[in-house]
Amino acid sequence: MDGGGDTQFKASRRGAGDGAVGVQIHHTRRLPDFLLSVNLKYVKLGYHYLISNLLTLCLVPVMIVIVVEASQMNPDNIRQLWIHLQYNLVSVIVCSAFLVFGSTVYIMIRPRPVYLVDYSCYRPPDNLKAPFDQFMEHSRLTGDFDESSLEFQRKILERSGLGEETYVPEAMHYIPPRPSMAAAREEAEQVMFGALNDLFANTSVKPKDIGILVVNCSLFNPTPSLSAMIVNKYKLRGNIRSFNLGGMGCSAGVISIDLAKDLLQVHRNTYALVVSTENITQNWYFGNKKSMLIPNCLFRVGGAAVLLSNKSSDKRLAKYKLVHVVRTHTGADDKAFRCVYQEQDSAGKVGVSLSKDLMAIAGGALKTNITTLGPLVLPISEQLLFFATLVVMKLFDKNVKPYIPDFRLAFDHFCIHAGGRAVIDELEKNLQLLPIHVEASRMTLHRFGNTSSSSIWYELAYTEAKGRMRKGNRVWQIAFGSGFKCNSAVWQALRNVKPSHNGPWEDCIDKYPVKLVL
Repeated sequence: MDGGGDTQFKASRRGAGDGAVGVQIHHTRRLPDFLLSVNLKYVKLGYHYLISNLLTLCLVPVMIVIVVEASQMNPDNIRQLWIHLQYNLVSVIVCSAFLVFGSTVYIMIRPRPVYLVDYSCYRPPDNLKAPFDQFMEHSRLTGDFDESSLEFQRKILERSGLGEETYVPEAMHYIPPRPSMAAAREEAEQVMFGALNDLFANTSVKPKDIGILVVNCSLFNPTPSLSAMIVNKYKLRGNIRSFNLGGMGCSAGVISIDLAKDLLQVHRNTYALVVSTENITQNWYFGNKKSMLIPNCLFRVGGAAVLLSNKSSDKRLAKYKLVHVVRTHTGADDKAFRCVYQEQDSAGKVGVSLSKDLMAIAGGALKTNITTLGPLVLPISEQLLFFATLVVMKLFDKNVKPYIPDFRLAFDHFCIHAGGRAVIDELEKNLQLLPIHVEASRMTLHRFGNTSSSSIWYELAYTEAKGRMRKGNRVWQIAFGSGFKCNSAVWQALRNVKPSHNGPWEDCIDKYPVKLVL
C-alpha cells in the first residue's frame, strides 16, 4: 500500500494535569519535587507490573498456607488420609478417569504451535539499482510522460523516503522498456528462486519435505501459476498442498501466513513454505494520471520465503513462534474497496490508482484491527485504563478524549509495512511510538523501497542484523493492502536471534540507520 496521501487520521492520549503539589519541609537540604524528578512512564510501568501480576500476588499467600499446613502433618495424618481414600475408591477412580479424559481431549483439540524455522529475503544484483537521476532520465527518454508528470514523479521521489540504492526490474532499465511476459516471468523466477535457494541452504531442509506451499503475488498471475513454477523448479512432491493468492495487495504476506497456519493445524508433522513477492515488469504505468504515477515511484523489486513447521522437534531450531494473526477487511465499504484500484486511464493505459482518502481509510482499518488485537496482547493494566475511559465517556463526559493503549508494553519490536513515508509517520504518531520502534521500517523503505507484501520480512531482518532480537521478545508485523485490508501477525522469539547467512542487510547494516531529510 502506498503512503502518498495527504489525509491524516488522528488520535491522542490524555496528558498529565497542569497543577502541581508543593510540600514545604524545614531542612537545610530539601527533598526533590517528585512530580518533576520522577518520569511518569516509570510510574505507569510499575502500575502495569502490579496489575499484570495481581493473580500471582494473590496466590502466593494461599500457597504459603498450604505448604505450612502440609509441613505440620505427621505420619498418622498421612495414614488416615490414605485410609479415607481407600474407602472412597470409586470416587477416586471416577475423578481420575475424568482427569485423564479431559487431558486427552485438551491435547487433541488444542492448537498446534506453529514455528518459524527461518526465512530469507531476496537481494537483487547491483546492476538493477535505480538512483534518482537515472530513474528520472529513463522516465524522460521513454517519451510517455509529459513535463508535468515528470516533475510530479521527481517530487514524489524526493519526499518518498526511498534512497538511491533501490532496485527496479531489468526490463525497466532498457530504453524503451521491455515489459514482456517473458521478462515478467524472468523477474518472478529471479526473486522467488533467489530467496528459496538461500532458505534451503540455511536450513538444510530438503524440498521434498515441504508439505504445504503458499505463494502470494498481487499483480502477476500467469498460467501455470507461480506456485507451479516453484513445484517444477524444486521438484516438490506430488501430493503437496499448493495455493496461489493473487490480487490481495501488500497485506497478502500475513494472509499467506494465516492460511499456512490453518493448514498446519490439520496436516501433522510437516513443513509449510510461504513465498511473498510482487512483480513490477508488466505493471509499470506509462501514462500521465497523477494518482497512478505514485506506484512507479515507490514500488521496487523484492521478495521473501518463509519456512514454517508444526514439528515439536523444530522448536529448538526455530527462530520464532507464531502467537496471533488478526485480519481486518473493510471491502464492504465502497470507498475502502476502490481506494487502491487497478484500472485504465482515459488513454487506455493500465495502472493502479491511489485514492486521496487512502490514509483515512487505512486509519479506520487499523483502528478496527487493533481493537481486535488489543485484548489478545495488551497487559490487563492497559485494558482496564481503556475500559475505564470508555465508561466515563459513555456515562459522564462525552468530551473526554479516548485512551490510546500503549502497545509498547505488549511488543518489543514493530514491523510496519514500508508502504511509504506517510504510512510510517502516521503509525508512529498515532501509536505513540519512539523513533527506534519505526527505525526498521524507515530503513527498509530507504534501502529497498516498497517491496509490497515482503517488506515486513526485510524489517524483521533489519532488527536481527542490528542484534536487537532477544529470547522472549514479541514482534508485531502490521501490513496494509488493497481491498481494503489491515492485517497483523504477532511472533515471539524463541532464542536470541542472529541474522541468517546471506541476509539482505549483510553488506550494508553498518551504514544504518542513516539520517533522513523529511
